[in-house]
Amino acid sequence: MNPLRRLSRVGLAFLLVVLAGTLGYAVLGFGLLDALYQTVTTITTVGFREVHPLTPMGQVFTMVLILVGAGTVFYMFGVMLEALIEGHLRHHLERRRMNRQIGRMRGHIIVCGWGRVGRATAQYLRSLGNTVVVIDRDPERLRDIDFPNILGDVTDDNVLDAAGIEHAQSLIAALDSDADNVYVTLSSRALRADLVIIARARTEGSKSKLLRAGANRAVNPQLIGGRRMAAFALQPNVAEFLDVVMHEDTLEYRIEEIVIGADSRLVGRSLTDTALRRTTGALLLALRTSDGQFFANPTDETALHSGSILIVLGTPAQLDAVRTQAVG
Repeated sequence: MNPLRRLSRVGLAFLLVVLAGTLGYAVLGFGLLDALYQTVTTITTVGFREVHPLTPMGQVFTMVLILVGAGTVFYMFGVMLEALIEGHLRHHLERRRMNRQIGRMRGHIIVCGWGRVGRATAQYLRSLGNTVVVIDRDPERLRDIDFPNILGDVTDDNVLDAAGIEHAQSLIAALDSDADNVYVTLSSRALRADLVIIARARTEGSKSKLLRAGANRAVNPQLIGGRRMAAFALQPNVAEFLDVVMHEDTLEYRIEEIVIGADSRLVGRSLTDTALRRTTGALLLALRTSDGQFFANPTDETALHSGSILIVLGTPAQLDAVRTQAVG
């Protein structure tokens, strides 16, 4: 049994012995405080004299209390020492502190599965300044991890709750099997209808199942990796530019998507009217309408509507300028 569980049980046994001893001495005629004092000095074997003279019945009761109580105390000290030596108390306190930290998180991203895909995803998200919580059922995988984490079966709703799914921005299902990813997607979608869910698909056939289960996107890392390798072979400069812009932390330019809000000053106006390109200096690569249609390199006459998504290339300052106009 876990030493912490043993410690809690033996602590309960110690309290019961103290209670029984106090009640026993009270029955023998001791006052409540005297009865408690006599019980504690007896089971801890400190050797003080009796508070009141004992009758033969009291002597028999005291001998039984010594045998039971002293054994309980010594066993409790042994379990405490074992827990301290093996680090269980330290681990338990660290886990409680981490759980409180996760409970205070808002807008974080949950990564399910600490394999190669989950590890690469979490590290990239953190490099962009995002807060990440990792879930995995293998304690060895989480032994030296430097992310807030939950040890448990991710298909359990209680584990998802512990990871703060109620306040999460999105969830990434990167487990080893498609069946587990489908199950996690179903559970997560049931808990949060508005959660953004990105699921890993090991085969092309499983992508449709994951989408039907509620995933916003189903991604096949092997397929994407193969296509990127082919792109580097055929168009190395284009592929490297996109790779650097999307993933290089030190590059000044970034590509981001910015949603036009309902109260934005851009709503109902064309790109010419807004002078978005001229006032911000950002390059508008594409526009996606609220019904999912893409328009690459939109013309100046293109009208902007609430819920449309701008795909913009620019420096952080330029992107902030676009975001300011898009929000309100």
